[in-house]
Amino acid sequence: MANLWQSVPRTRIALWTITAASFGFLILTTLAAWVLRDQIYQSLLDPGEPYQTYVLPDAPDYIENTAWYARPAEPSTSPAVFFVHGTTYPGGSEWNAAIDAEEPSSLVIEEQLPNFAAPFSNVGDIYAPRYRQAALYTFMSLREDGVAARLTAAADVRRAFAAFLNSIADDTPFMIVGVGQGGLHALAILTEDVAPNPELQRRLITAYILEFPLPLDLLQGSLGEMAACEMPDDYRCVFSFVSALSDNDDRIRFLTERTMTWASGGTLERVDGRGLLCVNPILGARTTDYAPARLHRGGAQASGFRESASPAALPAQTGAQCTDGVLMTELPRSRSLHRPGRLTEFYRLPPFNLFYEDLRSDAQLRAAAFLPVFESENQQAPQLSPPEEIDDVPFRPIPDRSDGN
Repeated sequence: MANLWQSVPRTRIALWTITAASFGFLILTTLAAWVLRDQIYQSLLDPGEPYQTYVLPDAPDYIENTAWYARPAEPSTSPAVFFVHGTTYPGGSEWNAAIDAEEPSSLVIEEQLPNFAAPFSNVGDIYAPRYRQAALYTFMSLREDGVAARLTAAADVRRAFAAFLNSIADDTPFMIVGVGQGGLHALAILTEDVAPNPELQRRLITAYILEFPLPLDLLQGSLGEMAACEMPDDYRCVFSFVSALSDNDDRIRFLTERTMTWASGGTLERVDGRGLLCVNPILGARTTDYAPARLHRGGAQASGFRESASPAALPAQTGAQCTDGVLMTELPRSRSLHRPGRLTEFYRLPPFNLFYEDLRSDAQLRAAAFLPVFESENQQAPQLSPPEEIDDVPFRPIPDRSDGN
């Protein structure tokens, strides 16, 4: 055996050794890349330019139809729904996506409008603005650049909301719906525009902040008189939840600790363990009771559906329970309602709506409870007619008759 080994040329032994070492290094590198894949992907999304020197995409002009994904040709007498989409631009070259960027815009049209705006279309006309959305990368860190990008997006949405109010009648009731990043910007609207205005509060049917954390202390602070939706037929209230599978620790940690939410005065603050509002969409109530799957009205994978088409909802797919401010869900039976295996998936909105039918039913119920009360209030307090101008009348003193003249 020794003679056989000695007969092998030393150059060949060295080649085998180098090959084995290279193969081992390749395996270790591949394993390391797999373990650190999210961090590597995250680094590739960094625009690599300070926000102070960054040239923003052109701001949208909300007078133009091109600044809206959805808006009726003519306002109707029915309620209106102001819908703010979530993140569809990952990042890489921009802090904020242009409103006409092809792939992010296509994802809003193909995925987010049919999955998350459509459940509210039975309540009224959908108004969905385009805005310079902050890149997904900005939500992965606490850097000031990312905060600035999110504030830019929120400023766009607030301007869109002002244009929305100008385009509907002064007595038109409305809903506000924000999903994902859109939930952050909807919170900005509630805090800065609705809460300080009693008339807008009176016209608000419900505000839905979906898949974005809403700290409970905002309801006692900057949101003023606005209350949580405690029961299924409450209105003029805020409905919110963030959902996660119970074993998805990364997503739960992101939602309850690292996410930055709106604070009064136009700033962002970390959630960092603050209690979160959780309204169970299956029960339509703020409760910690478990909602079994048999009560689940249905999730839907509506991607690609157009406004006139309705997806086939899949009922009884998941149970849900609010636990420590997070809506804990069960893995749906249908694979069409399973999250895809994308990098940094726990930061993203899924390409389906697990509570499509539950939200559709909830919105209809709250609108049905609100509208008769709103109409009655308008009848009890009719609008005053414009003041009439009255000409000045010359002053004529009354004679003093006390002297008997």
